[in-house]
Amino acid sequence: MNKIEHLGIAVRDLEVSNVLFEKLLGVSHYKTEEVPSEGVKTSFFKIGDSKIELLEALDSDGPIAKFLAKKGEGIHHIAFEVDDIVKEIARLEKEGFHVLNKTPKRGADNKLVAFLHPKKANGVLVELCQEIPLHSPRPKSTERVINKGRE
Repeated sequence: MNKIEHLGIAVRDLEVSNVLFEKLLGVSHYKTEEVPSEGVKTSFFKIGDSKIELLEALDSDGPIAKFLAKKGEGIHHIAFEVDDIVKEIARLEKEGFHVLNKTPKRGADNKLVAFLHPKKANGVLVELCQEIPLHSPRPKSTERVINKGRE
């Protein structure tokens, strides 16, 4: 693992939370993105080398909606940047971690992602992130990126 890629924070209202985090961090969010396969709309803030991802549920059945109903707003996951997500998944499985999706999938912010079950990681949902090379195929039509100011 290279570094902490971002912290994911579940929020009830992305617009309200964007204003709050803009005041807190002193910077504007740089991107909003929907990931329908995960039932989530995200907003990203960057501070130095660190990122914060705010997550709002798109529907009442998705993982963020369930998290909010059970735990309320707050830290949802910690994401780590990796160079080779497939190798990292295999390594972590050998170490005894339970990988929730053994095949990486497209996530937000141009990443391939996989998650580790919190029960094997001291109650923390861990996300592995690998940058998708620019020459990769465009996102599937079900994934829509909304760049700030261009909706």
